[in-house]
Amino acid sequence: MTCSLTVSWDDRLAEYDFGPGHPLAPVRVELTMALAREFGLLDASGVSVTAPGPATQQELELVHDTAYIEAVRNAGHRAARGQPLDPRSVLFGLGTTDDPVFPDMHEASSLVAGATLAAARAVWGSDGAHAASIAGGLHHAMRRSASGFCVYNDPAIAIAWMLEQGAERIAYVDVDVHHGDGVQAAFYDDPRVLTISLHEHPATLFPGTGLPSETGIGAGEGFAVNVALPAGTGDAGWLRALEAVVPPLLREFQPQVLVSQHGCDSHLVDPLAHLEVSVDGQRKAQSLLHRLAHEAAGGRWICTGGGGYALATVVPRSWAHLLGIASGHPIDPAEPTPAAWRELARQRTGIQPPELMTDGATADFVPYESGSNPHDPVDRAIAATMKAVFPSHGLLAGPW
Repeated sequence: MTCSLTVSWDDRLAEYDFGPGHPLAPVRVELTMALAREFGLLDASGVSVTAPGPATQQELELVHDTAYIEAVRNAGHRAARGQPLDPRSVLFGLGTTDDPVFPDMHEASSLVAGATLAAARAVWGSDGAHAASIAGGLHHAMRRSASGFCVYNDPAIAIAWMLEQGAERIAYVDVDVHHGDGVQAAFYDDPRVLTISLHEHPATLFPGTGLPSETGIGAGEGFAVNVALPAGTGDAGWLRALEAVVPPLLREFQPQVLVSQHGCDSHLVDPLAHLEVSVDGQRKAQSLLHRLAHEAAGGRWICTGGGGYALATVVPRSWAHLLGIASGHPIDPAEPTPAAWRELARQRTGIQPPELMTDGATADFVPYESGSNPHDPVDRAIAATMKAVFPSHGLLAGPW
């Protein structure tokens, strides 16, 4: 496919940093961009790198309450001056273990939101354009609170901005291991936005939401889609579920833009979750979403990062593959990771990084449409999602 890709990046995005020991370490995005550079992706034909500006107050208010934004700003400024945290900050989810306050938190968080907004501007109204905001994907932030390592909800802000520009149909697909609860909440009653989240079952993982029965309210009924997969699901089940649910919905919905969140914490070595997906499986999902962007969304695709806590072994490889696919210059999984990058990763993390861009997995799966097994927990999860939302879109709820 012929692709153009705008990469929204500035080294200052690494300032979104909750401090030593926090799982969401900015080194993961630094190493991703370094790996992409080593493979020549940022200089490839059709690729441009754009330094974003921060989201404005008005842009943040598309999703977040003014009082919350002021609480974030004040908490970060107090931290920068060495002042104690205002006790009221906890009412906004700030100062918790997941979302500790750090100096100039508002400025760093606004820049992440601005990066995904820059990606939206690059794609909106441009036929076939792709854009990537690797530092983005902070999908848990709510209207009035921080949550799950997320301060401002950059995917929701970008979607809301496009709606303001006149968008009538936007699809959001979230393959992070955690439910995309903040984006779902922002558009739960809005039929212009189809949110699809593929995640570990809420019985075993934060944030404890994302059951198939969460389908939207009012005019938005049927436009929130949740696939809750059992712990231990690997490539075969994960890809089977993704392929069963996402393509038919996107083909029917025909979004003007596809926004996807690519948290790679579904990986089998990720320390915070319990799925068993490989980098090869994640790469196959990225390729599927790329094809669907061209098939169902006129080629307009915004992809973001998200979760992922295997800082040197998984995140950089998975997201470098994402950038390669989005740019039209995919990286061969058999390629070795460049020696200079491996040395950088060792220096920055003390971790021995993988020597290949593959986990050696075939990432094969049997399509659900070929027949389902009612005793298989993955197939039951797929069936529950189809039953909950497919009829709203005029689709058969399977199995076939």
